[in-house]
Amino acid sequence: MSAPELIRDPREWQRRCREARQAGRRIALVPTMGYLHDGHLSLMREARRRAGADGLALATIFVNPTQFGPQEDLSRYPRDLSGDLAKCGQAGVDRVLAPEASAVYHPLHESWVDVTSVSQGLCGASRPGHFRGVATVVMKLLHLSHPDVALFGEKDWQQLQVIRAMVRDLDLDVEIAGMPIIREQDGLAMSSRNAYLSAEERVRALSLSRALFEAGARARGGERRAAALQAGARAALEGAGVRVDYVEVVQPETLRPVAEAAPGSRMLVAGFVGRTRLIDNVGLP
Repeated sequence: MSAPELIRDPREWQRRCREARQAGRRIALVPTMGYLHDGHLSLMREARRRAGADGLALATIFVNPTQFGPQEDLSRYPRDLSGDLAKCGQAGVDRVLAPEASAVYHPLHESWVDVTSVSQGLCGASRPGHFRGVATVVMKLLHLSHPDVALFGEKDWQQLQVIRAMVRDLDLDVEIAGMPIIREQDGLAMSSRNAYLSAEERVRALSLSRALFEAGARARGGERRAAALQAGARAALEGAGVRVDYVEVVQPETLRPVAEAAPGSRMLVAGFVGRTRLIDNVGLP
């Protein structure tokens, strides 16, 4: 595959996407913050498939400053634009938007998108303002790109539900497709933040997926009590030296805690391995 066309100016991107949509070309969009891994590339390959031979598979690479808190890792977030562009080309992406923050946010920017209920709790409690930044930048990228479908990974389950709620409530003309978590061979969910882990921390990080898989096995065996499933997962994480942020069994769309797991319930976990905050989740059978 040839390298994708790189566009830096959001207005040029918007104009060209509008022209493509008006010409009847199907557009599939994958928003990312870059430092791409196989999880991102699985979304891009699916975007290529959904766009079709005559459509456009698009990606954005933008480390969005408004979703980082003052004590978070914006400055050290990994970046590799040249490597990312090569990977996008291999996945069949036609164009990439990689703007500067000053081109995305006007100096007098004061308009925000708040998705009030589903953004509360979980990562929303640990990262105040995070989902306001996510919803705002995704709204902007959808407005700029005019996609028929936008694809997001299910690893960021709360983010996916926030975006779906925004699209539903604001009557946006776009399909939001959630795609399965891509894992390393040993089960660790792929994440750009895995690059922060030392070799020893990488081993401890496996406790997240193992705790989730064990909870799934217990649910298959008949354990439906959310408190029991959560306690088992928390003990496994703490036993591996993970500083637990949360372990919750929730209804998959509203993210409200449940007392008993039902088909479709989701267990979500977040914890710190060293200084690195990781998240993961699994559907309970």
